[in-house]
Amino acid sequence: MTNRILLENYYLPGDRERKIEAVVENYNNRRDPESLGNLAPADVYRGRGAQILSMREEIRKQTIRTRRLHHDSAAE
Repeated sequence: MTNRILLENYYLPGDRERKIEAVVENYNNRRDPESLGNLAPADVYRGRGAQILSMREEIRKQTIRTRRLHHDSAAE
């Protein structure tokens, strides 16, 4: 992170702060590290991890059902 911040040129006051805010925003809300179960740090902190994992499991099951139906209908 520091390399990304230090290597860029900042011409206007506040440019560096905006860049740091963007990096922190990305890290906390958009990035899903494997060590947190592929959940964003903000979701884990706010206690939404179990709900998100449950939704992902439902989507996975539905995808498998759809693929099986598609495969079975193609085989006939």
